[in-house]
Amino acid sequence: MFYRVLADVILLFHLAFILFVVLGSLLVWRFPRLAWLHLPAVMWAGLIEISGRVCPLTPLENYLRRLSGEAGYHGGFVEHYLLPIIYPHALSRELQLGLGIAAIAINVVAYSVLHHRTKRHEG
Repeated sequence: MFYRVLADVILLFHLAFILFVVLGSLLVWRFPRLAWLHLPAVMWAGLIEISGRVCPLTPLENYLRRLSGEAGYHGGFVEHYLLPIIYPHALSRELQLGLGIAAIAINVVAYSVLHHRTKRHEG
């Protein structure tokens, strides 16, 4: 039971991290100092997706699930939990690359708008 709860906590943290990567720039608009945490998170997530690697949280969650008597899952967090919600087919390398680029692009646009707004208010 304890390991299952820990695995679920890791799962929720993983989801929160992904949401922070994708939407965190909106928080940075309100709390600019948060950029020091958000930008490295975006770079890390982009690197993981673009390189085709698996986030270290995925094997940790799988390990905890096996300790609790559950079966772990194959692939990464995005492929196992998020992709079935967003896309009906399995994660391909091209789609994973696209997700990484999309996360980076969303944040480049958001930070560009933020920079433009900041410059406009200063001048």
